[in-house]
Amino acid sequence: MHITRGFTGRPRVAEPGLPPGQYDAGDDWPVLSAEVTPDLAPADWTFRIDGLVDEPRTWDWEEAHRLPPSAYEGAIHCVTSWSKFGVRFAGVSLDAFWDVVRPQGSATHAVAYSHTGYTTNLPLADLTGGRAWIAWEYDGRPLAPEHGGPARLLVPHLYFWKSAKWIAGLRVLDHDEPGFWERNGYHERGNPWEEQRYSGD
Repeated sequence: MHITRGFTGRPRVAEPGLPPGQYDAGDDWPVLSAEVTPDLAPADWTFRIDGLVDEPRTWDWEEAHRLPPSAYEGAIHCVTSWSKFGVRFAGVSLDAFWDVVRPQGSATHAVAYSHTGYTTNLPLADLTGGRAWIAWEYDGRPLAPEHGGPARLLVPHLYFWKSAKWIAGLRVLDHDEPGFWERNGYHERGNPWEEQRYSGD
């Protein structure tokens, strides 16, 4: 299984590895959601990629698990100012899905959407090259529903609202299209090292 270590940002003297304006949450993992946690069984979960791709495709739980396993070990950062270190997620690199659907040359962005209807927008560059995962395990156990289980998008180098819980799919576009929090004042990209919390930051 391939493990990718956490991305690092600008060096900081006081607390190395901690983006500006963040605190270390330690063993805590705060639960923050824009929606009610759904009752979604793995057998009912699906993941689809469509839009500007050569081969639109939907995977069910078993089909997704047949793809090469991958994992992320490092840190996550929430826009509400907490960071959590030493996290361990397992699932499949999003690159394995891209290899199947093949984004077209005009593709620049994607809208991630959840089984609940939640959406968030991301540049395609943040979802390729070993930077994003579909994750269904945390610390060796199935991902808990309140943290996005049975499966969530994981984009750990951006603020965690970009890592959509209960992921249902990605719609690939040739333009940027704001999602739920982006329409409500959050930054379009959400880079924690540049404190891109809100529109205009």
